[in-house]
Amino acid sequence: MKYKLVVVIREDLKLSCGKTAVQVAHASVDCVLKSQKVKNPHLKEWLREGEKKVVVKAKSLQEIYELEFKARNLGLVTSIIKDAGLTEVPPGTVTCLGIGPAPEEVVNKVTGSLPLL
Repeated sequence: MKYKLVVVIREDLKLSCGKTAVQVAHASVDCVLKSQKVKNPHLKEWLREGEKKVVVKAKSLQEIYELEFKARNLGLVTSIIKDAGLTEVPPGTVTCLGIGPAPEEVVNKVTGSLPLL
């Protein structure tokens, strides 16, 4: 079985490459920490397989929340990242959503139709 963690970035914010990279890192780390806390049964295999991560884009904040709702209904670990507001966006701005790690076929039910960043 193949596992992955997906991070969905809001394309409407027009974040710089560096800011985007940092937000993806925040989401990835938070998903792993949450996975440890809730004893996500897929975490160990995802780590063993090499920690596959995919970054895709969503058009809006509304789409981020819709994707989070779908992911949670499938029992997936999720992480909404809100920026501190020190550089490019106001404090509390939702920048991205992390989902997983989990089996690819399950995560794809949520993010499979989204374009790669």
